Amino acid sequence: MLADLVGTLRQLASVRSVTLADGVEAGVRALLFSTGGGLDFTVLADRSLDIGLLSWRGVPLAWQSAAGFRHPGLHEPQANGGTGFNGSFSGFLMTCGLEAIRRPQGDGPMHGGLPVTPARLTAHGEDWAHDPPLLFCEGEVVQGRYGAEVLRLSRRIEAEAGGDRLSILDVVENCGPTAAEHQILYHFNLGYPAIATGTTVISAGRRVLGPLELPAAGGPEVARCHPAGEGAAGWTVVTPAGDGEEPLRIAFAFDAMTLPVMQLWGDFRARCGVLSVEPCTSERTAGGGSGPGRLLQPGERQSYRIDISFSGSAPRIPFHSR
Repeated sequence: MLADLVGTLRQLASVRSVTLADGVEAGVRALLFSTGGGLDFTVLADRSLDIGLLSWRGVPLAWQSAAGFRHPGLHEPQANGGTGFNGSFSGFLMTCGLEAIRRPQGDGPMHGGLPVTPARLTAHGEDWAHDPPLLFCEGEVVQGRYGAEVLRLSRRIEAEAGGDRLSILDVVENCGPTAAEHQILYHFNLGYPAIATGTTVISAGRRVLGPLELPAAGGPEVARCHPAGEGAAGWTVVTPAGDGEEPLRIAFAFDAMTLPVMQLWGDFRARCGVLSVEPCTSERTAGGGSGPGRLLQPGERQSYRIDISFSGSAPRIPFHSR
């Protein structure tokens, strides 16, 4: 048995609880997932149980901005005309919503009130009795205002030991006394070398974006929305690896009935380098706002699941020419 070969199975795969301790990240609770199969990532409990760092086969794939993983106490969602989201924008996943997404609407902030809200962590660890063994964490984030929306996000993130994928399982519930509008957008952010010159985005065998050129002249790209597909929607980011190796493939799979829109956005300028893959609930309007969401009645729930898998190799990072 595998247990006979080691002093503890956590030597091979684990979820470890830590607290970041430097700069604007000081005090942020985090969970370090190490699958033992080449996939490692960090879940940020104090930032809506979103994912910060992520690496595949030792290579970092998640985009980071100079803002870092800012502590929620420093987050100012209403700053700069409601666009304070940009002051904390960083990491592999930032979940947007739960009442609104995209441009500020009314007196609300850009991408809604959820981002960078601390979670109540309810469980985390390794389930060695599961076949195959499973790494997991669970928690809930409440977005509530008296006299307004009271929405609770219950999230579970899991990854198989030795595996090449992770799963995000969410349930959003209206915990308030009146009906509440609900929207959600999963802001997955890939940076170099997950994206590089030659990167494409493929859906249903068709190239939707690319090949990219990095760095590129001009400004940020305009966010473009596409129908997510039918049934189990599949979108794949493909980046050439070079040296005869298999290209890096990052595949996103989800139910197009619950997330009917795929939004793609990027900023490929020098010193930016981000591609955002964003399954969401509603279209983008001409002015950069959002179409109508779903009305959740008191006690009503909406479930979401996104599976992300990794294969192949990322391009080698030429550290000697930094």
